[in-house]
Amino acid sequence: MGKVEFVYFDAGGGHRAAATALRLVTEQQLQWNVHLMNLQELLDSLDPMLRLSGLRLQDLYNWLLKMGWTSGAGTGLRVLQAAIRLYHPQQVKLLEEYWRKSQPALVVSIVPHFNRALFESLHRVSPVTPFVTVITDFADYPPHFWIERQEQFVICGSPRAVAQARSTGLRDDQIFETSGMILHPKFYQAITVDRAAERRRLGLEPELPTGLVMFGGQGSSVMVKIARKLEASKLNLQLILICGHNERLAAMLRGIRGKVRKYVEGFTTEVPYYMYLADFFIGKPGPGSISEALAMKLPVIVERNARTLPQERYNADWVLEKQVGLVMRDFGRITPSVEDLLDPSSFARYRANAAAVNNRAVFEIPGILNEILNKTHVVGRII
Repeated sequence: MGKVEFVYFDAGGGHRAAATALRLVTEQQLQWNVHLMNLQELLDSLDPMLRLSGLRLQDLYNWLLKMGWTSGAGTGLRVLQAAIRLYHPQQVKLLEEYWRKSQPALVVSIVPHFNRALFESLHRVSPVTPFVTVITDFADYPPHFWIERQEQFVICGSPRAVAQARSTGLRDDQIFETSGMILHPKFYQAITVDRAAERRRLGLEPELPTGLVMFGGQGSSVMVKIARKLEASKLNLQLILICGHNERLAAMLRGIRGKVRKYVEGFTTEVPYYMYLADFFIGKPGPGSISEALAMKLPVIVERNARTLPQERYNADWVLEKQVGLVMRDFGRITPSVEDLLDPSSFARYRANAAAVNNRAVFEIPGILNEILNKTHVVGRII
């Protein structure tokens, strides 16, 4: 039989990470032949930004994240969706050509926005091939973000997303709920290094409260504000700052001198290790970052305001619902928030709630995909 296609793109970085982690576990559990399909590369010829400036639309998006310029994200999102609708017929045509060559046994989308085009093109080429959308946010941001009204399967990481899927008319046998977001298996592996010794090796104090500051794979200029505010405070703490691919940001943070000890890292695949050395997390309310922190038992401090990406706003509400940390309106007031979090009784409660979150989604989804394949009567083994 044919291969399985996992569809991703690099807008934000979390979609590639989720697809890569899910492929790894799926191949281990089911011995399937999984191919990662980069949707942006396939649709490059339709990208108006690429034609006009030589810069991909996803690269512009990542640059805006890096600069922290997200205040008009709601309006920008609707403009983007209008452009996607405008180019929909051409998208479907390109995707049809791809599916005819690929002949997949199953297509799994780990991206928003394009699921109508992905489904329609696949259905024209092979109506019996199942199409699955895996939502990598705690909730959808309708309309036309994650869930489309079409004959598909949807995998959700929260009761809120399940309710949203039902509201589109999907049947219960088309909706599957997991225990959370997709994380790399590294986050479930025991770390056996000496925590105090590793802190010393990074130039940190072995017993001082340690915050890990991270804003996705592109970093964010707001990390400088956070570092400076905490530097000016009377709090006795230290920071690990992970800047992703933002080398300019890393240089700026290394240039901040003062009493607060800091370890600044650029892009790294060892986030579980750095989280193991930390006591709490500060960052944007991205579903991946929040879930990674909770997997490492770290309470979180996140921001929710007009600059928060629309699709990430519910994630902050989820943090409050689960009582796993604090939600701020502005990182300009990070000092009192850290003070509140580190109050011994509050910290113990948040830490216990974080540890109680048992997210095993990456290990649950392969079995769900296998069930979907069996439901749709696709006979044979995927090799």
